[in-house]
Amino acid sequence: MKYHVFLSFRGEDTRLNFTTHLLQALKDEGLDVFFDEEKLEKGEQLSQALSRAIAVSSISIIVLSADYASSKSCLVELSDIMDRYSVEQQIVLPIFYHVNPSDVENIDGSFKKSFDEHETRRSVDEVKQWKTAFAEVGKLEGWHIDGSISDRPETQYIKDIVAYVMQKLMKHQVFLSLGEDTRLNFSNHLVNALEKVGINVFPDNETLKKGEKLPPTYSRAISASNLSILVLSKAYASSKSCLGELSDIMDRKHNPTDKHIVLPVFYHVDPSDVRNSGGHFKTSFEEHESEQPADRVQQWKTAFAEVGKLKGWHIEGGKFDRPETAYIKDVVEYVIKKLTNIGFESASEELVGIEYQKNAILKLIEQKDCRVIGLWGMGGQGKTTLAEAVYKNFSSEFESHWFLQNVREEIKKQGKECLRNEFLSKLLKSNVDIGTPSIGSTLTQERLNKKKVLVVLDDVDDSDQIDYMGVKHFGYGSKTIITSRDRQVLESGGADTIHEVKGLNENDSLQLFSTFAFKQLNPAVGFQDLSRRFVMYTQGNPLALKVLGSDLNKRSKNYWESKVERLKDCPPEKKISEALKISYDGLDLVEQNIFLDIACFFKGEPMKRTKLILSGCYKGAVCGINKLVDKCLIDVSSPCRRRLKLLDTISMHDTLEEMGKDIVCQESKTLGKRSRLWNLKHVEEVLKYNKGTDRIQGIKVDMSPMGNLLFQPSVFESMINLRCIFFYYPWSWLIKEGEAYKKLHTCQDDIISLPDELRYLRWDYYPFKSLSSSFNPKNLLALKLPYGNMEQLWNEVHQDLVHLREIDLFSCKNLKKIPNLLGAVNLKRLDCEKCESLVELPSLARGCRSLKKFPEIPNNFYELDLSETGIKEVPDFIEHLDRLHRLSLTNSMVKDVSSNISKLKSLSSLHLSGCPIVKFPTIDVPSPSLRFKSLKYMHMDRFKMHKVFAPDLLDFNLHDCMILEAVSFADQKLYQFDSSDEDYVFLMLFFNCLNLNQESTNNIEANAMLKIGSLAKKWAARYDREKRRDNFQRLICCFPGNKISANKFKCQSMNSSLSLKIAPNGGSGSRFLVFAICLVIDLTDCCRLLDCRCEYQLTAAGGGNGGGGYEKLGSVISLFKLPEPEKCMGDHVFILSSIDMVKEDQNYEEASFEFYIRNWGLEDDDVDMQVERCGVHVFYVDAESDTDDTDRHAGN
Repeated sequence: MKYHVFLSFRGEDTRLNFTTHLLQALKDEGLDVFFDEEKLEKGEQLSQALSRAIAVSSISIIVLSADYASSKSCLVELSDIMDRYSVEQQIVLPIFYHVNPSDVENIDGSFKKSFDEHETRRSVDEVKQWKTAFAEVGKLEGWHIDGSISDRPETQYIKDIVAYVMQKLMKHQVFLSLGEDTRLNFSNHLVNALEKVGINVFPDNETLKKGEKLPPTYSRAISASNLSILVLSKAYASSKSCLGELSDIMDRKHNPTDKHIVLPVFYHVDPSDVRNSGGHFKTSFEEHESEQPADRVQQWKTAFAEVGKLKGWHIEGGKFDRPETAYIKDVVEYVIKKLTNIGFESASEELVGIEYQKNAILKLIEQKDCRVIGLWGMGGQGKTTLAEAVYKNFSSEFESHWFLQNVREEIKKQGKECLRNEFLSKLLKSNVDIGTPSIGSTLTQERLNKKKVLVVLDDVDDSDQIDYMGVKHFGYGSKTIITSRDRQVLESGGADTIHEVKGLNENDSLQLFSTFAFKQLNPAVGFQDLSRRFVMYTQGNPLALKVLGSDLNKRSKNYWESKVERLKDCPPEKKISEALKISYDGLDLVEQNIFLDIACFFKGEPMKRTKLILSGCYKGAVCGINKLVDKCLIDVSSPCRRRLKLLDTISMHDTLEEMGKDIVCQESKTLGKRSRLWNLKHVEEVLKYNKGTDRIQGIKVDMSPMGNLLFQPSVFESMINLRCIFFYYPWSWLIKEGEAYKKLHTCQDDIISLPDELRYLRWDYYPFKSLSSSFNPKNLLALKLPYGNMEQLWNEVHQDLVHLREIDLFSCKNLKKIPNLLGAVNLKRLDCEKCESLVELPSLARGCRSLKKFPEIPNNFYELDLSETGIKEVPDFIEHLDRLHRLSLTNSMVKDVSSNISKLKSLSSLHLSGCPIVKFPTIDVPSPSLRFKSLKYMHMDRFKMHKVFAPDLLDFNLHDCMILEAVSFADQKLYQFDSSDEDYVFLMLFFNCLNLNQESTNNIEANAMLKIGSLAKKWAARYDREKRRDNFQRLICCFPGNKISANKFKCQSMNSSLSLKIAPNGGSGSRFLVFAICLVIDLTDCCRLLDCRCEYQLTAAGGGNGGGGYEKLGSVISLFKLPEPEKCMGDHVFILSSIDMVKEDQNYEEASFEFYIRNWGLEDDDVDMQVERCGVHVFYVDAESDTDDTDRHAGN
């Protein structure tokens, strides 16, 4: 039997009071609670059943009383509980009953005495184990029941504990059904992975006794779950309990109202064996049939077969299979996607006290006449959090839905028009482009009128924004939630009702505050009164409670008292802002500067870039950023916009941003003496009148509302400590381009002086011809000058560019040259796309592992070598490089290649060897539309795909692709040879692709023979010319194997020689013989270079004893240079032919062949290798035409 709760306590301390009341309250809620009745009555020792009970309980509650640690049985229980907690993430809830949590964590007070006594009686290792577990419990969040006169009644604590337990025991999202053979390995890891991402799992970690009926507990768990995962292993069907679970799960799936999702994982078993009850499963079902009723077994078999037909994951487990961790990652991501789509998401732990207001909004949504709901409240009051909770609860009930965050900020960043087009595109699920202030398009209005949508417009500060987004056009039943600090905005914007988002009540405020201040759910002893005062002063504002609580965490009582006195003397209207300021004052100088930089410059910026820039400005910047996160002063969030592949961004509450900017404004009344400038008017005044000083560290301004501004070329010379310049346009402006955007000018338009302390320089439409020759970019981390006017970056060669990570020169149309950047050893991104005058790249790319993104370059490049870089993706914009002939990414980090690469009409050579490629649409999708137009050479050694649709090329290399199983030729149209191909080697190399199946080797063999047949005609047509030249032309095909196809090579031998009959020439004209040979060679001990020498003799009719005579010929084919450092493995099949194996038929009737393989070693260590098998095929080509069907005349 499983239990909801295991109750651990010291009976002699609490069995007659607190524990009894808690037990009864839990039972009153219908929970199954395990407790030792004997202990409740007598306080006796641990029974063996307790350990088993702990293992099958979902939550363990530990009542830590003063005498708890004196009991050996209690400590054994606690140790067992913490073992389960560390391994299986079991929920553990400590209750510090009349004891100090710090005494538990530090083993102090009465507990020290108890452990001292244990050390005199028990083994050192046993006591040490108890102490470690005991201290770990002291670090967990729980309830601290002080028991003093000023403390709350125990009944209130019990009520809170029971409510918390009920919340934790919410319905399971995932039910996991598994066999005994995966319980301690794969399934265990899968459960842990699911739980780590916040998914509730009901894992079956014990095998039920044979013959036992499926327990009601399991049936309830299945019926309460949204999704079931079946880990179908070899032992699965041998368990009656597993088959019972499976049958129950499939019954749920068949119920149309349940919409239950079933995901099978075929673990080391063949899905076809599941479908057909074959393999191991056949034996298992036969055993069941001898013991169980026939109808029950048939029910199991039917359900089992149905599961085998479902889509899932097949984990073979062979040495070439993916790691189990990769499969588990895929399963978890898929489960998240499925659960999200049906509207089940975990609630945040911090949504304290939100339920009441959430329910109020839900009631408003249910009212038909309430279409637009306004949420009004001060900053930090929880408007966005409340809107998000309602949105998640209801979004699945609407045809379309979208949560548009930070409307005010997004409009500043990308403009109203761009934001609206993106927003409406999401709702209508198609591209929308409206260029007028109102939605004038009748079609767009009609489409919106037909849509029932749920929309959240977050942080609106202008009523015009509501109408602009088209709210009035949404269809019947639509609901729009709008958050704003300004009630007038909501009234003017047409809100049907306005809900004031109020602060939390005292109890909820205290719980939220305690979560951050004490990492528990209630205040510590001695801090209750102080905590209540802080709660009172913050007026229930969640942001202030979190920020203030985080700052007070682990602070002394004196610190608390000094801060509360500071709030006491503050006017009521300023108490919240002062509470936030307290947290800022508690930071050190570097942390304060980082906070101000983020408030003024980096809010909404990618976290990765921000860390990079700030690390160049301050030592320990990453630690400082983490400190701000810990103190709830900033947060890291994933962007809601998916149009661009944005990274995690830094977010900061508006209230904190305003506080930070206010702190900067208080630095000085003189603008030039402030550390940071961001206000347009302030920046214009400082630049225009040259008021800058050494106090200024950063300037950021949106130039879109700016007029033309003329300033001195020396304007930055006095700003010697200037580290960051952000002169930018919103994205929506940049895409339009225009000369009018060049708004910053000097009296000399060719140059401007810049300070050497610059770390970050972004200047859109940079108006000057170059960077100043006096500027030394030694400290520069990022240089972003898109749409700039410069012709060159700088005159001199700067070797000290070690800090430079990024250069963005997009659409700098006058740029002719990029200087030598060999000193930029850490450069990760270079964007010089649309630099129309640029004709060459600097020598920077090859071997630069830090270069992670494919450079955006102009389309006039002929060759691009990005080998041994850190580039991970060949992006869609590759199609614009329409003049590119050769692209090399050898030994780079490329995993994903865009299908647009097939659109390169000039690309002839593509080198991707050594890349961990997992996606390459041109070869893993058989589509004529993806056919390369001019590609001749493709090398993809060591790539990571299971199946390939091979293009038909001049040279196709797939060495050492160990997991490759299937090869077919997507393009049935044979490669079209042209005159430039005549002197080249045709290669089809699948060397060391040891996992190829038989069908694949047949496909490779057939394609090679088809190609030789076509070449035979070309070679025969040029016979007279070619026999006087070096015979370089040849075809080499290689793949693993030890057999020669009897269909293609009817004449075979089990050694290195053979003879065959030449078919008589039945035609009236002359003909040519073209020989194709097939050899099996063991390459285990070969070196890097092999030659195949073929000696053959052609005997004419009547030859031998006085007949027509014979002719001895020879041919040497240099096979290939073997790749390094991979080891050659086993037998390989070679199909070979060359132009010097073409012979004009002189009435020959027999041919005999002898083959030799020369292994060219080092230091004259050359040896001949053994040919295991050989075969020969003859193509007969009529001399009059090179278009005859050669196979029609083929001989042996």
